[in-house]
Amino acid sequence: MKSNLNGQSILLLSLNGLFVFAAALSGTFLNVYLWKSRQDYAMIGWFNVSQQIALGIMVWVAGKWVKEHNKMNALRVGTALSGLFYLIVLYTGPQAVNYIWPLGMLLGAALGLFWLAFNVIFFEVTDQASRDHFNGWVGLLGSFSGIVGPWLSGWIIARMEDDAGYRVIFSISLAFYVVGVVLSFFLRKRKPTGKYNWKEPKQRLSQKGSMWRPLSLSLVTQGIREGVFAFLITLLVYVVTQQEWKLAQFSLITSGVSFFSFWAVGKWLKPHYRSAGMLLGAVLLVIALLPLLWRMEYSTLLIMGIGTALFMPLYLIPMISASFDLMGTSEGDANQRVELVVLRELCLMIGRLTGTLIFLVVLSISKAPTAMIWLLIGLALMPVIGWVFMRSVLKMEQKTKQSKSHSHARRLHKQTE
Repeated sequence: MKSNLNGQSILLLSLNGLFVFAAALSGTFLNVYLWKSRQDYAMIGWFNVSQQIALGIMVWVAGKWVKEHNKMNALRVGTALSGLFYLIVLYTGPQAVNYIWPLGMLLGAALGLFWLAFNVIFFEVTDQASRDHFNGWVGLLGSFSGIVGPWLSGWIIARMEDDAGYRVIFSISLAFYVVGVVLSFFLRKRKPTGKYNWKEPKQRLSQKGSMWRPLSLSLVTQGIREGVFAFLITLLVYVVTQQEWKLAQFSLITSGVSFFSFWAVGKWLKPHYRSAGMLLGAVLLVIALLPLLWRMEYSTLLIMGIGTALFMPLYLIPMISASFDLMGTSEGDANQRVELVVLRELCLMIGRLTGTLIFLVVLSISKAPTAMIWLLIGLALMPVIGWVFMRSVLKMEQKTKQSKSHSHARRLHKQTE
């Protein structure tokens, strides 16, 4: 893959890789660790609810810090708090299930700080020409982390008695977060860019004809799906197999497929095919779940996981790139990039929170596997709805690029006359 990324982009990718690898190493088994202490789906659901609430609050509040002060410090604190979370889990051990809300809020605050700062810096170190390429690399690093991290964790856990393996992988993650903090000091400090507008997300959505309206709705639908899939799929694999090694195997295979898919989509999916790619990906994501209607077992979960890994990049890469391209449509929007990143993250948070609450409602009605399967299928339809909202955004974006291309061609023609 030919690189058109600068040194700062590569450094940011490296930091992202460390953060994602640490999360893959321990995060894959975090919910399993809690589940082994207390077999309660609702407990896992509320743990994720507390994360999303803290994430949303932190993103909105920290926006002022990121815009008016040092965004690199926000990145470092987010990484450090992630390390602190695993330090506390190490200290509390199996009793961590008694502190679901404070632990979830600590992890949510850490994730909010890191991803807010990361996305703002990502916008600053890339442009429209390199954004799909950068996202492709982000996906590749995430997939590589998903291949190595869970496999390594599963191997360690399977070969150690009791919870010793969990303590080892949580300690390794803590070490990676420390390295990430050190690496962040090599990122170039960027000057603050004006005053933070607390009301910008609301004002942006209240503007008639604003492309942020359909984009925000699409982001919410994306969040509804991923808010539940992020924790429930891995937990179901463990519940069905009762083996951490099977979960590691599941992550190894699906992440390997995802690695290839992100590479291929990042390389070959051109901007003018984004809409078709998103629709195709969204429909195939639903089809990938249908084997679960036959029977929920490891083999059908694996088929679903492979299908999801294969088709998700078709939907996700255009979605991410289009939202960040929209931030740079004018100088005014670029100056409001922090507020727009906050808006993006809040929409995703609202979606994730909504999806998790739907999960808890369904759980209160029925805990049968059939109910879980239909819930997953219903949530899998969200990207299709998201594509409906995104069509106008992608169409407008394509027209803007064509207009700029024609204007540039006319200027060149006049210069040669």
